[in-house]
Amino acid sequence: MRIRVVSSKQEIKSIGQGEKIIHLAFRPSNRDIFALIETCPNVKAIHIPASYIKTVSASTKMFLEMQGISLLEGDVWGHRKDINEYSEIKKEIFDRIEELKSEGLSEPDILDRLGRETRLSKDLIKFLVTDKGKKKK
Repeated sequence: MRIRVVSSKQEIKSIGQGEKIIHLAFRPSNRDIFALIETCPNVKAIHIPASYIKTVSASTKMFLEMQGISLLEGDVWGHRKDINEYSEIKKEIFDRIEELKSEGLSEPDILDRLGRETRLSKDLIKFLVTDKGKKKK
């Protein structure tokens, strides 16, 4: 699974319509989030650093919830935008989720375990563990 990393407001216009998860590496205004949703009508989740997510208004959060779009808190560690505009979530993480589920671990236990094993944020892991993060076949 790929996360499209967007570093500036100007990049929003250049994002493809098929993007599913987008990481905003800048402090987005409400207008930026609405522009993003217009540009990417199929987006399932917007991933924003913790320091920026606090500035997203309650009305924007409510709008995203009504649209079925998850607002996720976290960073993409170790990603270099100058090399690749996408951050990749490797197949091994999905395999590990299935392995932990088959061991009978509860969702909170899976979140804790993967939080320790990976550098992914809790919100992103929870999104991946739920059906929202699953690829449609």
